[in-house]
Amino acid sequence: MSKQAILEAVETHFSRDPSALDESSHEVLEHFLSALEAGDLRAAEQDEHGEWHVNAAVKKGILLGFRLGKTIEMAREPLQFSDKHTFPIQDLPVVERNIRIVPGGNSIRRGSYIGRNVVMMPPAFVNVGAWVGDGTIIDSHALVGSCAQVGNNVHISAGVQIGGVLEPIGQTPVIIEDGVMLGGNCGVYEGVRVRKGAVLASGCVVTASVPVYDLVNERVLRSTDERPLEIPANAVVVPGSRPAKGDFAQKHGLQMAALLIIKYRDEKTDSRTALEELLR
Repeated sequence: MSKQAILEAVETHFSRDPSALDESSHEVLEHFLSALEAGDLRAAEQDEHGEWHVNAAVKKGILLGFRLGKTIEMAREPLQFSDKHTFPIQDLPVVERNIRIVPGGNSIRRGSYIGRNVVMMPPAFVNVGAWVGDGTIIDSHALVGSCAQVGNNVHISAGVQIGGVLEPIGQTPVIIEDGVMLGGNCGVYEGVRVRKGAVLASGCVVTASVPVYDLVNERVLRSTDERPLEIPANAVVVPGSRPAKGDFAQKHGLQMAALLIIKYRDEKTDSRTALEELLR
């Protein structure tokens, strides 16, 4: 089936009453998941102007898979696992794409895409609908959530959590563009976009409600009803704080989370991250 035919079929079967789903629905789901795993379908895509657009039909296809799925026991020894039979662990073309999945507890779910030369350290998890580009490193205890879009040559350090999203249908997933470096224990959630080449220092937690103070350009970056929060290209971001409002907060010296852009990447910043090339 062509890409357009798959999307149209997903829309048709998703709109059906659950009691009307049949064997043809399973066939559509199989084509859909195979297209996701091949990288032909994505939950969000970037146009020639750099703008990202959500593909709502992809989320519908994933939700269709949950409707069709039955919980089964997938393994018993040495550990017991059970899940929807429509979303087993993916059988990746590791040799063809030169993917390194180091032994010790990694899990890549059906319906996600892993590009060429990706390195994945244990334990880590990539959920359904996620897209991980070529040359990306996923370190231990990291999560790439449902429908998250991760670009090429991204470094996802140990303990990083990239949030997922399935509902509401039209909500933008988290997007991490090419060349981004996410430091240890960072969290990126709620449709935040991290633009090309940005660096998030260890411990940065980015959500739609956390303001980002650009000390270089003297501006405050926030999400709006129309646009998600964006970390600018090549920004170097560190955790910070801001005073909480109100007399009580001032009396007790309370602070709230904030993020600070302290510089934009230069040759010195790049030299500190060059070690990654030796690990790929």
